This record gives sequence, structure tokens and C-alpha cells, in this order.
Amino acid sequence: MVMATSTKRVIALFDVDGTLSVPRRGADQPTLDFLQELRKFIKVGIVGGSDLKKISEQLGAAATQEYDYLFAENGLVAYAEDLDIPIKRGTFIEFRNGMLNISPIGRNCSQQERDEFEIFDRTAGIRKAMVAAMQERFKDFGLTFSIGGQISFDAFPTGWDKTYCLQFIDKDFDDIHFFGDKTFVGGNDHEIFESPRTIGHTVNSPIDTLQQCKQLFIDSAV
Repeated sequence: MVMATSTKRVIALFDVDGTLSVPRRGADQPTLDFLQELRKFIKVGIVGGSDLKKISEQLGAAATQEYDYLFAENGLVAYAEDLDIPIKRGTFIEFRNGMLNISPIGRNCSQQERDEFEIFDRTAGIRKAMVAAMQERFKDFGLTFSIGGQISFDAFPTGWDKTYCLQFIDKDFDDIHFFGDKTFVGGNDHEIFESPRTIGHTVNSPIDTLQQCKQLFIDSAV
């Protein structure tokens, strides 16, 4: 394989859930191997809303050493009883550095219940309705609400979305690419996807992510 000869400095940032892995599951070995191959051509960074422990569980224990940049929690290190949803478990609100993660079904649900809620929510729009209500209720508080993953959404001070990590990216990069699956308005990839500092790419699965990256960064360099 011929290496790229361009002196242009490029970095690609990747969301985790739905982009590099099936939500809340580990990325498969071909994906992990591809990311290391990709590092021969460009810099690679990970930016996720979860904490470092959860990201490491999905990308491997050595994740902190295997990528050029790794940003956990976007680079930041009573409502439930009235919801008409089939199942409610526990841990409806999880405190993270710089944000609250809010789950209508509760983070203690099983993987099967996560999958079922995600399908249910596509039609019922539970999270979208909750985000809309909170945007109206807390409109003067300087907060942003973003849907992410399968079962939850985040609440954080405006400006503390995934664009927060960009301040730590070397300003000498010519291009910063971002790949994410929740790039729609209200999704937790939307702000960084739309940022004037990035070239945004919407993906629908880990396979789609790898295909787009191969076409953009590897096939064009051979």
C-alpha cells in the first residue's frame, strides 16, 4: 500500500455508539484494526459523551494509547413517573463531568430492553418530547439538550457539546473531519457536525463509517 505524499495535515474525529460500534457494545476487531491502519494516513481522534471507562470497554483497555486524541465526556472530564413507556428501570439521571445524562427507561435496563426501547422511541418520540419540554422549561438557563445513544439524552451548559473538544485540537490541522450517527438537529453529534471548523459526515453503522473513511483517506492516497 502506497502512503500519501501530501503534506496536508488532516484529522478525523469519531463518535463511538452507532459510529464505531453497535451502541453500548464493543467495536469489532476489523474496525479497531482499520482505525490503526487509518493512522498511517491521518491523525485519528475519539470523542464520546460517555466516560473514559465506558469508552475503554468499547474500544479496548489500551484505547488511551492507541489514538492520537481521546476525548471522553465531550472533552469534559421525578420526571420519570409520568412517562408512558412500557418499562422503567433505575438510574434515570447519571451525573457526569459537565453534564447530566437523562434516561426515560433508566440506565439499569438490560441490553435487550435498550434495543426494544430504541425501536419504541423511534415511533413514540419520548426523548424528542422530553427534550422539547425541557428546552421550553429551562430556556433561560443557558442549557443544551442533545439526544444520544439508544436510551438517553444529555443536558449541559451551552457550548459544552462535542465542539468543546475542538479547543484541544492542534490549530495547525488543515482539515478536521467528524463522523457521527446523531448529526440531526437535537442529536448529540449535531453541533460538531455543523461546526465551521469541521467537515461533517453522517454515518449509519460502523460498516458505513469504515467504507466512507476508506474512500476518503486511503483509496485516494494509493
